[in-house]
Amino acid sequence: MDVSHVAERGLVLLGCGKMGSAMLAGWLDHGLPARSVWVIDPFPSDWLKSQGVRINAALPEAPAVVLVAVKPQMMGEALPTIKALGGGETLFISVAAGSSIDTFEQILGGETPIVRAMPNTPAAIRRGITALVGNSKTSDTDMALAENLLSAIGETVRLEDEHQMDAVTGLSGSGPAYVFHLIETLAAAGEAQGLSPDLAMRLAKSTVAGAGALAMAAEEDPAQLRKNVTSPNGTTQAALEVLMHTEEGFPNLLHRAVQAATERSKELSRE
Repeated sequence: MDVSHVAERGLVLLGCGKMGSAMLAGWLDHGLPARSVWVIDPFPSDWLKSQGVRINAALPEAPAVVLVAVKPQMMGEALPTIKALGGGETLFISVAAGSSIDTFEQILGGETPIVRAMPNTPAAIRRGITALVGNSKTSDTDMALAENLLSAIGETVRLEDEHQMDAVTGLSGSGPAYVFHLIETLAAAGEAQGLSPDLAMRLAKSTVAGAGALAMAAEEDPAQLRKNVTSPNGTTQAALEVLMHTEEGFPNLLHRAVQAATERSKELSRE
C-alpha cells in the first residue's frame, strides 16, 4: 500500500465509527503520518484521540482524498461541512451504504470525482471485500488511489456499473449476517444431537472459518471442494441431500435471501 501521495496532500475522514476506525488503523499501520489525517466526528472515541490525527480541526484546502464514512441518515447533515472541497481535484470516496453517486454530485457538484464503495464487516479485522465504482469524473489514477486505500481493510473489486451495487449489497454487504446465522443454526443443530452448547458453538465457528479459509486457499472451486469431502452413501451425502434439495434447500433459500436484500437496497436508494 503506497500512502505517499495521500501523505503529501492529506486525507479527510468524515465519520470515524467502526468502519472508519478500521480503515484509519490500516492506513496508519501502512505508514500514513497521523498529521496527514483530518477527522470530522462529533463524538471521537478514546482510541481516535490517542492516534495523533487532527480531530475537528480546520481542513486543508485541497486534500488528496475525502473519505465519507458516516451513517446514511447523517449524510444530509454531514456533507455540507465538506462541500467547499468539491468540484476540484479532491477525490471523494463514500463507504456509506445506500447513498448514490448522484446524491453526492448534487451536493458537491458534477465536476467532483466520486467513488462509491461497499465494504463489509470483516473489514474490521482486515478480511473484508470492497466493491468500487466511480463517476464519469473519476480517472484511472483516482480509481487506483481508492483501491490502494481500501486495500487496507481487505480485497477490492471494480464494478462495471453503479446499478450492480444493489446486488453487491445483497451478496457481500449483507452476506456476513447470513454466515453468522449459519453458525448459529449449525451450533443449535449440534446441540439438538446431544452436544453441549459451548462445544457445539466452538465446532460450528471453527468449521465455518476453516472451510472459508480452505475455499480461499485451494485451487479447486467450492463445488469441487464439496465433492472432495462427500463420500458415496456417506454422512456428508446424507446431509447434502437435504441442503441441496431444489425447493427446500440452500439453492432456493439463498436465492430468495439475496434477492430480498437486493430489492430492499433498491428501495432504500429511492427513499
